[in-house]
Amino acid sequence: MIEVRPFNKSDLDSIYEIELESFSIPWAKDDLHKDAVINKLSIYLVAVYDDKVVGYAGMWHVVTEGHITNIAVSPAYRNMGIGQKLIEGLEIIAREKEMIGITLEVRMNNGAAQKLYMKNGYVVEGIRKNYYADTKEDALIMWKYL
Repeated sequence: MIEVRPFNKSDLDSIYEIELESFSIPWAKDDLHKDAVINKLSIYLVAVYDDKVVGYAGMWHVVTEGHITNIAVSPAYRNMGIGQKLIEGLEIIAREKEMIGITLEVRMNNGAAQKLYMKNGYVVEGIRKNYYADTKEDALIMWKYL
């Protein structure tokens, strides 16, 4: 069974490993620590399967909006609905905090992530040209209004 719960400091090593497995330009461990532990605007959740952290999601609460920074699932645990549960967890928190909506950027070529977001009611509202430093790839700006 998959449990989604708030991040705690002891999860840092696990989410860093997932970060390394998931992104071509992963956040540095120190940056993850600063964002997940120190940044007062950040909200982090982890997904746990068989007592192991297998996914995580981060979101900033900026005034009346949420901005998803990362959602990642360890490759061995993908296609099990974990990303879906993490999105649902962030949306529950956003509603509790009376956010008006949630936004995110996603790579133009990341069809799997786009499909997940669209399934959850996110719509494309713009493009950030050359957003990703590694490939100069554009990002889709997606929003879901709550």
